[in-house]
Amino acid sequence: MSLFLYQNDLPDTLDLSHVTSVAIDTETTGLRIGRDRLCVVQLCFGDDTAHLVQFRGANHSYDAPNLKKLLANKNIQKLFHFARFDITALEYFLKIRIENIFCTKVAAKLVRTFTNRHGLRDLARDLIGVEISKQQQTSDWGSYELSQAQCEYAAGDVLYLHQMQSVLNQALERENRTELAQECFNFLPTRARLDILGFEEEKDFFAHS
Repeated sequence: MSLFLYQNDLPDTLDLSHVTSVAIDTETTGLRIGRDRLCVVQLCFGDDTAHLVQFRGANHSYDAPNLKKLLANKNIQKLFHFARFDITALEYFLKIRIENIFCTKVAAKLVRTFTNRHGLRDLARDLIGVEISKQQQTSDWGSYELSQAQCEYAAGDVLYLHQMQSVLNQALERENRTELAQECFNFLPTRARLDILGFEEEKDFFAHS
């Protein structure tokens, strides 16, 4: 594994002209967008290299033109695990709309109906035989200096998503749920906007009560 840590944006020298798909995850100071801030965005382009962009300080402007250009590109597929949270954080802080999404958690829920274990660690173990440590999940991501353990943890959240997507795509096709999954992915930007507007507790807008 190779790992690169950048401050505030992707570097101008990083060639992204060949990119068609990118795995993305975020680290924040907490789980309430607006109160808690975006600290790290981690990326992987389907190889064994992770690129981490760290935003330091509560008053950061999040002016990251290279990162924003990548994430706003509709021709590049954005691969997440639990996309709802990540795209909410990215849209809130970076002020961009993210489209062309694949979410491994949503896909897993559509095809792994024999279990309720759809976390990233469970999927990595069950789908591709990889053990992912979650030890640093609740560490202080707002720190000015990230530890090596934090960087390696953040990298692990994106390094295996492309492999997991491949397995899940096969399962979706087998169960004839590919189109249904795509419709769910298409709704995620709207779900993110509802969360930003304060409707995060509304789990089902179509329920009777």
